[in-house]
Amino acid sequence: MTTARHIMTLLKSHIAGDEDRFLATAMQLAAHEARQGHGKLAQELKDLIDTAKSSDTKIAKNGRPVPLVQPKGELAGLLHARYPDLRLTDMILPDSLHARLQRVLGEQRQQASLREHGLTPRRKLLLVGPPGSGKTMTASALAGELHLPLFTIVLDGLITKFMGETAGKLRLVFDAMQATRGVYFFDEFDAIGARRGERHDVGEIRRVLNSFLQFLEQDDSQSLIIAATNYPELLDKALFRRFDDVIEYTPPDRSLIEALLRARLDRFDTRGLAWNEAVSKAERLSQAEITRAADDAAKTIILRGGKRISSEALIEALTERRQASLPE
Repeated sequence: MTTARHIMTLLKSHIAGDEDRFLATAMQLAAHEARQGHGKLAQELKDLIDTAKSSDTKIAKNGRPVPLVQPKGELAGLLHARYPDLRLTDMILPDSLHARLQRVLGEQRQQASLREHGLTPRRKLLLVGPPGSGKTMTASALAGELHLPLFTIVLDGLITKFMGETAGKLRLVFDAMQATRGVYFFDEFDAIGARRGERHDVGEIRRVLNSFLQFLEQDDSQSLIIAATNYPELLDKALFRRFDDVIEYTPPDRSLIEALLRARLDRFDTRGLAWNEAVSKAERLSQAEITRAADDAAKTIILRGGKRISSEALIEALTERRQASLPE
């Protein structure tokens, strides 16, 4: 590879935020200079690369710095920004779902290579499934894995009763996606994407949905767009083909329930715990409810001055959650 090609690759990886490729190309450039007899320059390059690898410095995504404050101006009421440190390894997911999310991350991290071949990475995701199944947590984990801010769209600020205002605010959100790379999360997406003709205010709903479809299709930013809904049957059919992936979340099965309980209680002594009985009591509960029940059992033991999680405490906590969420 010539020096000019090295520079081209360095610029492309910098723009894409691909730090691994950037440093690998820099090493190739150092080796090239060494072969040309420029030993001092090659050593200086290697020293800089070693410094970069040992520091926390990251290449600015999309050539722009990640914002350190909440959105300002008109966007202040439309976006809420935070910087998650959650990772996919912090989540208990079915293997098939975990693999699909890893594929999204892989394509995002290697997007420069994909774009060089005329391909685009997955970056528009629709998450569907019951409440508490991990959709919101997934958006946080993807942002954490990619070291990007998570921008949650504030629906109360976005949707107004005035004709045309919502579509205008939606445009501001999509403009923000171009200006600042991040993970943009539309929770309770059925508020925007409900089937046309399903509501009394048909004209405004059609206007908003048509605008969203247009903005989503035209968007070519490097941001990750995630929409989530508990009610996929309410969504307009035209939406599904606009997303790169539709990922379904389902209630946890027995093996996943036990994995959730064990992971949540791994800091405590669980010897002798009746796992099968606890799993049976947790069936039909969501992941969020199972996690809360495990936390409730742990709190009970701590407040009693103990260290071992008893079957009685865990089953009692699961029973309370079951009675609250699954009335007989």
